[in-house]
Amino acid sequence: MSYESLDIIHDEHRALAAMLSGLGTLVAGIEAGRLQPDFNLMASMIDYIEKVPEKVHHPKEDAFLFAKLRLRSKEALPIIEHLEEEHRQGDERIAALRTALETYRQNGIAGLAGFQAALKTYTAHEWQHMNMEERMIFPLAKAHLSAEDWAEIDAAFLANDNPWQGAAGEYAALFSRIVNIAPAPVGLGG
Repeated sequence: MSYESLDIIHDEHRALAAMLSGLGTLVAGIEAGRLQPDFNLMASMIDYIEKVPEKVHHPKEDAFLFAKLRLRSKEALPIIEHLEEEHRQGDERIAALRTALETYRQNGIAGLAGFQAALKTYTAHEWQHMNMEERMIFPLAKAHLSAEDWAEIDAAFLANDNPWQGAAGEYAALFSRIVNIAPAPVGLGG
């Protein structure tokens, strides 16, 4: 049986993990004195985190995978409800990260620790969230969803405004811009 939608979710998780890791690497480089803060770059990375996972990825999970699994598995219900609540909190969590970055921008080095703490909190939450989806939801979905369910879910994921192609390709452009201006080892920039 094909699980193309789970492959898409996993790939989007990896892209988010790479962006969060890159942002963490930049902040560590700033703290160590190897890099100067590039607030526009860091803001662009947060834009990516907001636009792709929070505005495209999570709504797809809720509307398609979670909706079908909710109908097929009582065991999955508390996990789905927990994950959906975390999705609803996404805007608030991104706002906290943006506020911490703006405080850092305004206060200089005195704001770095606050931004580091906010980033660490956000990153830890996202790792826990992605692991819960992949280690708990994926197996339950594979066990309880029918071939017809998978066909509908996969079709929806494949047709649902792929953020990397077509008119919505601005996400690919944003990712490329970040990679091209971020210094090594995060990106290709100087």
